[in-house]
Amino acid sequence: MFDSGVGGLSVARRVVETLPAERLLYLADTAHVPYGERPLDQIRGFALDITAFLVENGAKAIVMACNMSSAVALEPVRRKYPDIAVIGVIEPGAKAAVEAADGSPIGVLATTGTIRSGAYVRAVARIDPSARVIGQACPAFVPLIESGLADSEQAEQAARTYVAPLLAQSCRTIILGCTHYPFVRRAIEAAAGDGVKLVDPAEETARVLANTLLDRGLLSKTAGLPHRFFATGDASNFASVGAALLGRRIDRVDHVDWEKLTAVGFQPSATATEGWTPRADS
Repeated sequence: MFDSGVGGLSVARRVVETLPAERLLYLADTAHVPYGERPLDQIRGFALDITAFLVENGAKAIVMACNMSSAVALEPVRRKYPDIAVIGVIEPGAKAAVEAADGSPIGVLATTGTIRSGAYVRAVARIDPSARVIGQACPAFVPLIESGLADSEQAEQAARTYVAPLLAQSCRTIILGCTHYPFVRRAIEAAAGDGVKLVDPAEETARVLANTLLDRGLLSKTAGLPHRFFATGDASNFASVGAALLGRRIDRVDHVDWEKLTAVGFQPSATATEGWTPRADS
């Protein structure tokens, strides 16, 4: 499982609750956070490199716990790894939103890049071609969350600014279109008011992963080794901020040198793998 930072832990939390016997390998690409304003081709390259790292370390399934990666890299990664289950967060979220909206406009709060990609518009259209989707870019949210300010007045003010245009367009269903955004859900709910349904793709993605592993006969029968956490950049505050978001202690975050990772055929660095032996069923 991977994301640009701590946001994907919203998906990780749901997966751990749904599949307590499974072991997670979570990589935070903190060397490149935030993804929202980066070129889409660059994000695609990051996703391919990170997936290769996780596969090298024995992953049996890949969850792109990142809307940007899901928008631009899901199919390329699936083509490169046809024997591995690769799951994104956009399709599950779009399906839940269409069901909740019942024909009314659907709002999407997301990063600039995800809005620019049109991924949610396409995903919703595949389910209901008549559905109207209104996107709202939210560039302030990720930096606030990564800085531990999810419950701050700044977050509340940003939520009011971003939600207002969706309410003006009569959206009564809003997708949290970035895996960071469940961590500012309280601020978004306050800005949206009563009668607005927030759709968290993390919940739907965990269910899709569980069903996929069951269908492929890949469910772990008993809990194995502890979860592992990796960061490509500064990990000094990942353990503390991440633990609060994940809802459980993170004892260790291993640094992965991005340049070494990409330069040696996606093999993990010694620092990243100290004390870590891949398992076939990791």
